[in-house]
Amino acid sequence: MKLMVVGLGQCGGRIADEFARLNRKARALRHLDIIIGAFAVNTDVADLSGLACIRPDYEHRILIGGRRTGGHGVGKINELAAELAKEDADKLTETMRSTKRFAEVDAFLLIASAAGGTGSGSIAVMTQRIKERFVDKPVYNMIVLPFEHEESTEDRTVYNVATCLKSSYLVADAIFLVDNQRYVKKDSPILSNLSRINAMIVEPFYNILCAGEEKNPRFIGAKMLDAGDIIQTLAGWTAIGHGKSTVSFFGRLFDRSRDFRNKAHQTQKGTHALDEALSGLSLKCNPVDSQRAMYLISAPPREINMDLIKELGTHLKNVAPEAVIRSGDYPREKSSLEVSVILSELSDVEKVRSYFTKAIALIAALRKRQEGIVSTQRGIDITIKDIPSLL
Repeated sequence: MKLMVVGLGQCGGRIADEFARLNRKARALRHLDIIIGAFAVNTDVADLSGLACIRPDYEHRILIGGRRTGGHGVGKINELAAELAKEDADKLTETMRSTKRFAEVDAFLLIASAAGGTGSGSIAVMTQRIKERFVDKPVYNMIVLPFEHEESTEDRTVYNVATCLKSSYLVADAIFLVDNQRYVKKDSPILSNLSRINAMIVEPFYNILCAGEEKNPRFIGAKMLDAGDIIQTLAGWTAIGHGKSTVSFFGRLFDRSRDFRNKAHQTQKGTHALDEALSGLSLKCNPVDSQRAMYLISAPPREINMDLIKELGTHLKNVAPEAVIRSGDYPREKSSLEVSVILSELSDVEKVRSYFTKAIALIAALRKRQEGIVSTQRGIDITIKDIPSLL
């Protein structure tokens, strides 16, 4: 699958930069292109200057709202960012259209932090504009949720997250939700190293995007997972995960025994990788709530057999019984067994519901404060409709 990636705001730009780095890796190691174009859009010149892999020209690092912000950002006011995106959206769509290999793009991926200003306010507006301009290609969002300490610092963070999530849900074909806090728990030193977190966010996409673009017959799986399978899987709230088990390439190559212990150990490594992928999903969710799911196993060819595929499929069906499951194999890895998992069309996401509830309470409190009402009772007519849309 070939993507066109757009990073909005500081966080979105840095993750888009990681996708550009991922494409360099795919080119160097696998001679494949999985990212047709990577762009960064921002209202802050300094943020655009801090990128490494996205081309430094003004067509790939796009400044919007320069006249109104002076190139210094919107100060977390996402309503202002939405206005600027509406005014300057054509800068992005025209640049996309002029990309040499634009016809090869299978889908768009727009990335932003929900808590900030520029990304939070512009992602839904840009998504809507791209969908209107390029009606035949799906447009996906990746929205990064804030750390716990960010939520506790000011009410504006919760408000931005709620308005961003609501607005994106109205227009995007699917939304990858990424909870920053989950990546902090995996390895505490990365708390001060955001680039490491960004790399971990992007890593699960590598094999999924490469599998359908593979050209070497030796590495094409018996059941190939292509762009069509991915597009049919992605809808609504979505989480992605990745797990890995180490295998001995040379030991497996020269092992001619038919010992049942080897067979059981092989299957055990596969289920361990799947469990790791499910426990390390980009967002804490209940797999039972997913209506669509997908998994891809990538391992040395000798490690992939029907028993392993059956075991993984049965295991995923047990944890996501309501989901339509698609699967594939990619015999590429040499010394590891890796499983990538996507759970999509989640009917209930506790984290999203929590942000909406907090934002509604905040809006109600502000209204009462403005109206001079001292009573602490809340009206039952306050619903998600009270959360403003940025569109």
